[in-house]
Amino acid sequence: METKEFDKQMKAKNNGFFHLLINIALLVGTVLLIVWESGFDGMVRSDGEPTAMILLPIMTGVVMLFVYILHCVGFMIIQPNQSRVLTFFGRYSGTVRQNGFFWINPFYAKRRISLRARNMDVPPIKVNDKNGNPIMIGLVLVWKVADTYKAVFDIDVDTLTSSAQHGEQAQQSNQQQLKGYDSFVHVQSDAALRKVAGHYAYDNIDHNSTELTLRSGAEEINNQLEDELRRRLSIAGIEIVEARINYLAYAAEIASVMLRRQQADAIISAREKIVEGAVSMVELALNKLSEREVVQLDEEKKATMVSNLLVVLCADESASPVINTGSIY
Repeated sequence: METKEFDKQMKAKNNGFFHLLINIALLVGTVLLIVWESGFDGMVRSDGEPTAMILLPIMTGVVMLFVYILHCVGFMIIQPNQSRVLTFFGRYSGTVRQNGFFWINPFYAKRRISLRARNMDVPPIKVNDKNGNPIMIGLVLVWKVADTYKAVFDIDVDTLTSSAQHGEQAQQSNQQQLKGYDSFVHVQSDAALRKVAGHYAYDNIDHNSTELTLRSGAEEINNQLEDELRRRLSIAGIEIVEARINYLAYAAEIASVMLRRQQADAIISAREKIVEGAVSMVELALNKLSEREVVQLDEEKKATMVSNLLVVLCADESASPVINTGSIY
């Protein structure tokens, strides 16, 4: 979307210190006129009316005082990563991004816009993932204003702030009230997070699946979230520096069930490793016995030995061996 923003360059005539000297001269001139006028108290006509000699300093002093006050309105100080959006009786006249002390036409309306990066922690919200499971998800967002024209004239900050505060008070009385562009960014971040989270499952139920999930595809999910936020916030001239999911969990109503499923998956996975290791150890034992001809075992005895070894190796508790002092036949 094409922007209408343009930078207004400050020239030598806009130097704030030069105009400060002019202002001081106006103030000194006004004081001198007042002092000078006080020496003409007796200069009145016979009818009691003041003469032109006393009216002229008074009128000049009033004009100089008015010019002094009006001149003071034109001063502005712009710090690093700050700007001023100028309008002249409703018409956009440019954005000042230069740093320093300046003076401009006092009839310009000046609106301060910060260009510094801002950090927003979006509290966890409840959404449904691709499988319909309720989950809690939150994000951390770093953003800044890149286009001052869009930020000032393309969104209604006051209306958004008012509605956002009203909604927060109705839902959570202890939630911090949002101000300025934060309300717009918060609403759009909430919508973008819901959209992205709804396209993916929380986790793969089938461990053999390679489908991207919210847990496994953190980097790719974050990139998609950033793209969605850029698309939504570009209307307000806001640039997304970084967006990262910082909280991800099942909702409270299914958390216990999903925890048992995860525990069962972990137990099954551990058992598979134990059985795989036990089989390897039994195979190694039989091969070593056969290679070194320690003992000759028929198939029945091998089966018994394999059974006993697997019970010992796969048991949850330590085995209590029984020593056979007789013949094995």
